[in-house]
Amino acid sequence: MAKRKKHKARKDDDVKLVVRIEADLRDAFIETCQSMDTTASREVRRFIRDFLARSGDGS
Repeated sequence: MAKRKKHKARKDDDVKLVVRIEADLRDAFIETCQSMDTTASREVRRFIRDFLARSGDGS
């Protein structure tokens, strides 16, 4: 089996963040996002940006 070369993510690259949560919590989150005409990904990105801004590490 060939090994993949890992590369550092450039600023323009999209990367995945794997998060383990309960299925019920995930389903409720996605349903709420849909009812608010947004996506789960968009809201998680917003949360991360807000969290970093509040913590003073808005890199």
